[in-house]
Amino acid sequence: MNIRSLLLGSTAALIAVSDARAVTAVAEPDPTEYVKVCDVYGSGYVYISGTETCVRIGGYVRYDVGLGHVGLVDHARTSDVRTGEHQGTWQNNTRFTLKTWTGQETELGTLKTYTETRMNFGNRHTSVSDSSRSHAFNGDSTLTFAWIQLGGLRVGKDWSAFDMFIGGAGDVLNQTPVPYGAFDTNVVQYYFDAGNGFSAVVSLEEGSGVVGTIDSYAPHVVGLKYTHGWGAITGVAAYDSNYESVAAKVRVDINVTNELLLFGMLGYGSNGKLNDDSTNAIDAHGRGFYKSWGGNWAFWAGATYKLNETTSFNLQLSGDQLKNHGVAANVAYAFLPDFTVTAELDYGRYGNFAVGKVDGASNMNWTNANKKSSVGGILRFERSF
Repeated sequence: MNIRSLLLGSTAALIAVSDARAVTAVAEPDPTEYVKVCDVYGSGYVYISGTETCVRIGGYVRYDVGLGHVGLVDHARTSDVRTGEHQGTWQNNTRFTLKTWTGQETELGTLKTYTETRMNFGNRHTSVSDSSRSHAFNGDSTLTFAWIQLGGLRVGKDWSAFDMFIGGAGDVLNQTPVPYGAFDTNVVQYYFDAGNGFSAVVSLEEGSGVVGTIDSYAPHVVGLKYTHGWGAITGVAAYDSNYESVAAKVRVDINVTNELLLFGMLGYGSNGKLNDDSTNAIDAHGRGFYKSWGGNWAFWAGATYKLNETTSFNLQLSGDQLKNHGVAANVAYAFLPDFTVTAELDYGRYGNFAVGKVDGASNMNWTNANKKSSVGGILRFERSF
């Protein structure tokens, strides 16, 4: 009896010691041992364990619902699945965007990377028995940005400096009733900041698309910007080696008050060899990678007025030499710091996108024939993180 009691007591003691060790082994670790905040490049960065590289992961989830002619004529129209009769439909799209940033200080300067990948699910147009149908399905994933930058040198996938350096056409959702330039391209760029308000860029670019991708030597973009408390003046110029044409834009930003911001942008592009006879219908329209508007010149102007800390009003007006024009206006309301709802109304009048030779003549077609008006609205919900 005594021996059995002794054995049971010893077993209980061993179990108690084992349990104590187990509790000690799985005790919650000190978070600072695994995550170290990096505040060199702003909020949200942490050090990658065992390295001097800081990383940040973010992005957004967005849902858009459009009604009427959104962006382009008949963009939100479809046909009845049974009768084939043309009718209006909602234009829906959900997007998930993943972004990553890295930064590290080196003896050659700051080494950075940035990536952005977009995935969409929503209406896409297909053709069924000669009827336009708008189906909802997953779109392709898009590599929007993926570049490396060391000091002022940047290489990789970016949007063209013709647009990124000078800035977009306002804070409206539909920025391109009249297109204002090129976007996707591989680049080799150098940025220079003098530190006194002056900055500059030189960019060698591949372009993209049917008429935009180079077939000889890389086109180039140069830009110069001066920024001050009152606003900024920016100019960019680009050479399209495919068609031996040039394009340029000048932009002025004015901070009228802390609440009211204004901008105006003018674009001009030469025809070069854009209007040479071609079997390619796109380049025969006289629109290259940089001069994507109709005719030689175009303009974009707009304003942002901050009604209060959570609400702003945005407006954009645009037009080109072929008398295509558009108006976009919205109200953006931030329910929470990272959750914004935007309601926008768009109007445009388009037609005669071709520019250049008409029936063998060298004059441009500026008439209003075949132009169509479009009216539409967009409601956007966006949560960033």
